[in-house]
Amino acid sequence: MWQFITSPLLRRFIVMPLAIVGGTIGYLIESYISDRNTPGLNKSIEDIRVGRLVETELSSDPTNVDSLKDKKFVPKSIFEKNVSPSLQSS
Repeated sequence: MWQFITSPLLRRFIVMPLAIVGGTIGYLIESYISDRNTPGLNKSIEDIRVGRLVETELSSDPTNVDSLKDKKFVPKSIFEKNVSPSLQSS
């Protein structure tokens, strides 16, 4: 009967130090293998996005406009409403 009372306590005292040792060894191996120097960006994300949007605006022909009678700007179903530009069909 005494073993049933003390066994959860002994498990905690055995497993916790093993978990600490295992975690420390894993941390040290990972710090030895991985590269600590992560290069940063030269420009901010917002500047890159604005530059990309300007390039797309300048590359498109402003005189080549779709007819309003075609109604290509109206989605046929709700699933076509918020589609990424890369997924849109031409």
